[in-house]
Amino acid sequence: MDKISIIVPCYNEQEALCYFYDEIKNVMQLMREVDFELLFIDDGSRDGTLDELKHLALTDGRVKYISFSRNFGKESAMYAGLKNATGDFVAIMDADLQDPPSLLPEMYKAVTQEGYDSVATRRVTREGEPPVRSFFARMFYRICSKICETDMVDGARDYRLMNRRFVDALLQLSERNRFSKGLFGWVGFKTKWLEFENVERVAGETKWSFWKLFKYSIEGIVAFSTFPLFIVSAFGFFGTAIGAAWLIVISILGILGNGVSQVAIIAALLVLIMGILLLCLGIACQYISKTYLEIKNRPIYITRDTNIK
Repeated sequence: MDKISIIVPCYNEQEALCYFYDEIKNVMQLMREVDFELLFIDDGSRDGTLDELKHLALTDGRVKYISFSRNFGKESAMYAGLKNATGDFVAIMDADLQDPPSLLPEMYKAVTQEGYDSVATRRVTREGEPPVRSFFARMFYRICSKICETDMVDGARDYRLMNRRFVDALLQLSERNRFSKGLFGWVGFKTKWLEFENVERVAGETKWSFWKLFKYSIEGIVAFSTFPLFIVSAFGFFGTAIGAAWLIVISILGILGNGVSQVAIIAALLVLIMGILLLCLGIACQYISKTYLEIKNRPIYITRDTNIK
């Protein structure tokens, strides 16, 4: 009998857990031909999330949990889940029910009967989401589709079902600056996409502010594209060319005696060139900082409590 491990990252999801468990329990009852493992990853929650998970573990032997010593972030939570999942197939979904568990039977059919290695999901609408966030999200995916070395689909969710071969490939990528949406596409394999309408949170509040999403998007671009370095090189080339041309023009005007203030123009050129150099340095430092974090070899997460033996 096949076994599906369901990874559920949680951060302050005490209010949503009971709704999620009821919903996923109904799905598991429909899929009686499959064994299940519910692997909850408590990402250093400050509410009663861990207590709720312990209660669920006492009432249902399929419930496993890992609690981090602090908030390491969703990426670390997903990696911990992948590392500890024991199923033949592994699914990732959020606890707030924005990832409909009802899609799981269709996803399982695709990976077992249709020859797919994974089934991914994407939102086709963004109803209920702030317009500004929706605009920048679409822009992010458009930019990534042109400059990144991996496929990123607009509206893609972390919600997906993967076979063991796909999961093992992901686990080989043990980098600490993780961007799973990019990693999913980078490892390749045959993937089917399912679309669904946007679903509002069942309880609680989103933990993703605009600023956090912006930082996350920058990390994704830096992790999977060297295009910013190309832009820097282009700026440097054109800046040098323009500076040289201006100096030639200034020299010619000076020779012709047109009274051009060479000091003012040269000062402006120096400011322009310095600005370009600082821009280049800032972007280059982004890549250097990522390398610095990798070579420190820090653990991706630290477990504070778990019921996994």
